Amino acid sequence: MAKPKKRYVCQACGSISHRWQGQCADCAEWNTLVEDVPATVFSQKHDLSSGGRAVEFVDLDKPGAMPVRQPTGLAEFDRALGGGLVPGSAILMGGDPGIGKSTLLLQAAAKIAREGRGVVYVSGEEAAGQVRMRAARLGLSDAPVKLAAATGVRDILTTLHTMPPPSLLVIDSIQTMHSDTIEGAPGTVSQVRGCAFELIRYAKESGAALVLVGHVTKDGSIAGPRVLEHMVDVVMSFEGERSHQYRILRALKNRFGAVDEIGVFAMAGEGLEEVENPSMLFLSGREQPLAGSAVFPAVEGTRPVLVEIQALIVRLQSGATPRRAVVGWDNGRLAMLLAVLESRCGLNFSSAEVYLNVAGGYRLSDPAADLAVAAALVSALADKPLPDRSVWLGEVSLAGEIRPVAHAALRLREAAKLGFDRSFGPADVPGRGDGFAYSGLVQLANLVDRVIC
Repeated sequence: MAKPKKRYVCQACGSISHRWQGQCADCAEWNTLVEDVPATVFSQKHDLSSGGRAVEFVDLDKPGAMPVRQPTGLAEFDRALGGGLVPGSAILMGGDPGIGKSTLLLQAAAKIAREGRGVVYVSGEEAAGQVRMRAARLGLSDAPVKLAAATGVRDILTTLHTMPPPSLLVIDSIQTMHSDTIEGAPGTVSQVRGCAFELIRYAKESGAALVLVGHVTKDGSIAGPRVLEHMVDVVMSFEGERSHQYRILRALKNRFGAVDEIGVFAMAGEGLEEVENPSMLFLSGREQPLAGSAVFPAVEGTRPVLVEIQALIVRLQSGATPRRAVVGWDNGRLAMLLAVLESRCGLNFSSAEVYLNVAGGYRLSDPAADLAVAAALVSALADKPLPDRSVWLGEVSLAGEIRPVAHAALRLREAAKLGFDRSFGPADVPGRGDGFAYSGLVQLANLVDRVIC
C-alpha cells in the first residue's frame, strides 16, 4: 500500500498545500498552515459514518405494552427464571453430562406445547427417534412438539422463517451447531460464537424464547468462549450429583429477575419431579440426635431451605499429619473457624482429623452457616449431641463474636413450620415469633459452654 502523502491546511482560508511554508500562498496569512493526516485506505473502506439505515429511537418514558412472561408449566423452573420465559430472550443452560438438562427442557417443552403454543426442539446430539424414545419413557409422546435433528444453523433458520415463530426454541446443544460461513469444526470458539449470534438475532427479531444447552468443562464452568455468557440474557446452571436424587436449577445471570432464586427437582423414573419442600429432602433420615450433627436454615433467594451439617473428629497418634476434608462448604472458611475455636475457645483440633459434610450433596456459601458448623465441630469433639429439634445460625468473626445474619426471621419461621422448636443465634434477632425458644449467643465461647458443660 502506498504511503499517504502529508498535506497542510490553512486555518484561515482552508487551502491545501503539500509542503509547509510560513505564509499561505492564497490568503497571505502567516503561520496558519497545519499538518493534516489524510484518510488511509483502511479508514476509507471501513468508514461507518454514512451509508446505513436510520435507527428508530424510542423514549424510555413512552407508554406501551411490556413483554408478558410465559409460564413453562413447571413451577420450579419458573421460579428460577424469575417468573417464566420472556419473549425474545436467550437462555443458556449448562450442567454436567447426564444431570438431566435435556429431560428438563423436554418436559417444559411438552407442557408448553400442550397449552397450544408452538415449540421447536432441535437436537444436534441425538437422532429424532432417540428423543421420541425418551419422550415415551417420560409419558410425553402426545405433546405436539416439532422435533428435528439438525446441526446446520443455515438450515435451521431457513426452516424457521417459513413457519410462524414458536413460543419456545430449544437448541441442544450449541456446541454441535455449525455455520457454513465460518471456518472450523463445530465446538470451536468461532463456530460457537457465530452460531449463537445468529440464533439470538432470530429470537430478538421473532420474539421466540431461545434456550441454548451448553456443555461444561471438568471444573463445572460452561465450555466455549466467555463472550457467550455475555451475549445471552439468562445463564442457568443445573447442579447436583448423579448419585444423589436431587437437582438444583440455579440462575447465574438474569437480566429479567433475581439471580438468587433456585428450583429444586428430584430425579425419578418418570423424569424430574418438582420438590415443593426442599427441607424435607435434605433432612430425611433424622430419627434421633447424633453427635456432630447440626441443622442450619439456609436461604436461597426468597426460599428458606433447612440442611444438615455433619462433622467428624478423629484423634490421631502423635506425629501424624491430620487431614481436613470438606464437602459442600468452603475449605478456607473451615480453616478459619478451626483457628477461632482454638484461639478464642481453647479447643485443640491440631492433633485430630476433621471431616465436614453438608448432607444431601447441598453446597453452602452463606456466612450465616458459621455457627452451625462450629456447633457440629464442638459436638463431634465432645461426642455429645446437640439439643433435639434445634437450628443454628450466625456469622462468626475472627474475634469470636456471633454477628447478625440476613433474613433471620424468615429462617426461623421455616424451621418452626417443620417442627423445630429451639434455635441458637445472634443475641438480637427481631421478629422471631412467639412459641419458639430462642437463645442468643454473644461469643463463640458461649456455644462451647452450652455443648460441653
